[in-house]
Amino acid sequence: MTYLITGGAGFIGSHLAAELLAHGQRVVAIDNFNDYYDPAIKRHNAARLSEYDNCVMVEGDIRDAELIKRLFAEHGVARVAHLAAMPGVRASVNQPGLYLDVNLTGTLNLLEAAKSAGIEQYVLASTSSVYGETKTLPFVETDTADRPLAAYPASKRAAEMLAHSYHNLAGMNVTCLRFFNVYGPAGRPDMMPWRLMEATQTGAQIKLFNGGDIHRDWTYIDDTVAGVLAALDKPLGYEIINLGCGAPISLTDFVELIEEYSGKRLNTVSAPTPLSDPPITYCDNSKARDLLGFAPAVDIRAGLRRAWEWYAAYRGL
Repeated sequence: MTYLITGGAGFIGSHLAAELLAHGQRVVAIDNFNDYYDPAIKRHNAARLSEYDNCVMVEGDIRDAELIKRLFAEHGVARVAHLAAMPGVRASVNQPGLYLDVNLTGTLNLLEAAKSAGIEQYVLASTSSVYGETKTLPFVETDTADRPLAAYPASKRAAEMLAHSYHNLAGMNVTCLRFFNVYGPAGRPDMMPWRLMEATQTGAQIKLFNGGDIHRDWTYIDDTVAGVLAALDKPLGYEIINLGCGAPISLTDFVELIEEYSGKRLNTVSAPTPLSDPPITYCDNSKARDLLGFAPAVDIRAGLRRAWEWYAAYRGL
């Protein structure tokens, strides 16, 4: 069976592709290798995937509708994991046009091509950020999620609703997975785990929003990939499903774990929380457990230790 993975050279996409390839599936991965973070990291991921004979890596933009159509036609794509996006809540504040263009136009192109090809299952990567500063804790899928705090979550919520229209009009099977703070070995360098690990070596000052009293529900990469695989294998009509660990941790405690594993003290300073950032992300994952058999197995202490061990080896520490 052939799977199309958009953002296939990225953090989650490359891990998902590797898992599918290791189990004998055929993967077509597309990535535009943009410079949101160092493209060399994505090039490295792509090189690793290219070692598999059953992988096709395509350099291209999901906004190129003709390219997307060709990929479906030429490769007989049966299932789609649409992970490509302009990421980052704070980065979207000053570039709303770019975020809406990539995240909505790209999603539209994928939906159109998938509809024409009659694919079996379409999984759309969404985000816990769509919940904004909700008062409903933990975050549950029945929340209206209609008060996003920045362009990135707004674009993702809009993509979810666009996908529903394709389910309604064309009967497409679409599962929208709301990811919660995915981390792990070879993670994204713009995210807090990598930034903290780098700071243990550089001494760079790290801003702790609200003095570190903000909470995030970190989800280990292997657990996230397991959830995506389960969603790809189980058409459900149209569903929105939280995919998170369900155990928020304060930024203060998170920092202390990095300090414990690295043996270094971090240079931190308190700073006001940006208007784009909610005070907490907190996943109710009961729907994922019921529908997908999702069972996150790696807690934050074990996951961060694995991330640190990878980082130490990567930097030759």
